[in-house]
Amino acid sequence: MTSAHAPPRMIPCRNRRYRPPDAPMGCPPRTMVNMTRAWLIVLIVVAVALITVVGVALGVRAARKRHYQRIVSSRDDDQVHYAFIINPSKPQAGALRKRIAEFCEGRGLTQIEFIETQLNKDGRACAQEALGHGADVLVAVGGDGTVRTVASAVSGTGRPLGIIPIGTGNLFARNMDIPVDDVEAALAVATSHGSRMVDVGRLAILDRDDEDYAHAFLIIAGIGFDALMIDGTDPQLKKNISWLAYFVSAMGHLFEPKNHGTVILTSEDGSVHTSHDVMFRTFLAGNCGQIPMLSLMPEAISDDGLLDFELIDTTGGIIGWASLFGDVVHQTIVGKAQQSPLSTNSVIDQIQGVAAEVTLKRKAFAQVDGDSLGETRHIRFSVDRQALCVRVPAGTDTSVISPITNVS
Repeated sequence: MTSAHAPPRMIPCRNRRYRPPDAPMGCPPRTMVNMTRAWLIVLIVVAVALITVVGVALGVRAARKRHYQRIVSSRDDDQVHYAFIINPSKPQAGALRKRIAEFCEGRGLTQIEFIETQLNKDGRACAQEALGHGADVLVAVGGDGTVRTVASAVSGTGRPLGIIPIGTGNLFARNMDIPVDDVEAALAVATSHGSRMVDVGRLAILDRDDEDYAHAFLIIAGIGFDALMIDGTDPQLKKNISWLAYFVSAMGHLFEPKNHGTVILTSEDGSVHTSHDVMFRTFLAGNCGQIPMLSLMPEAISDDGLLDFELIDTTGGIIGWASLFGDVVHQTIVGKAQQSPLSTNSVIDQIQGVAAEVTLKRKAFAQVDGDSLGETRHIRFSVDRQALCVRVPAGTDTSVISPITNVS
């Protein structure tokens, strides 16, 4: 018996699932203890994984920085006239302009000028102005859109293109191994000897009388779902979450009507192949195939004089899109243009060629390197073989292979 004033007796912990209603709270059930321990273990594992990932990322970044420093330290500065074409809409553009001026002063580069893009003056117009001023090297300071439009004017002139990437994707810079998170290294690459000749893709819109030139692209151009996704992307969301904003837009267009038309492909040997009544979600032409974390065209080579064409289609609603994603992951892993063995409701037809003409029964959006070109029914893709000289880390002295201007 326990007196009325004695403390309550603690019930010893045992391996039981049931706690008597009058039992004190001093002994939690074994199930609760096990759950607490399990969650604690999960949290520890997650924390260790995050710390490991961050550590590896920082280690890789430091190693890459040392790698770039070794490369640029062995290169000779190019004392010529530089034109830096800047997209002022980027938040860091103003501070970066000052940083570029200080860098050039420290290197003794005295012939420099800055030209800013405007709403009615894109990178192509700025580059043409710089060429008119006698610029020997044009440096695009911005994202893929700025790089693409500057390259459109520089292509075929023999003058090198330098890149200081400050965009959201910077896909071409990544494909060229140009540092995207180290401005000093990117500047050193852009202002020293060492370049590479690469192809320039072209997309001509054939049902518009007001366009007298073909739009350049360095990465991927297309017509259909991809362009619809790009056109529907919220610019403010893109600023906030970078390229992930494209996926948000994609979710709203998964079940849009398919495209229907004729595709005429020109092979490397000049032979022409026509396919009528073709149904597809999107039709792509690629010069470089790497995007963040994935490879849309793993066999695309930027200097082989060929474009990699992809016709993509899905059936079965969300199942088809899931299958398509599995296909992209599969070819990213294996490094080859092939579908997953588990693919069921998706199609990725891939072939190389020098040109392709697409005629649709109804208009669809077209895009080049993430820039929407509006709607069209009739387009043509083509390629200019090794038409662009790009300053890259692992470059050679292109005064030998690009004698047009005797500038490397």
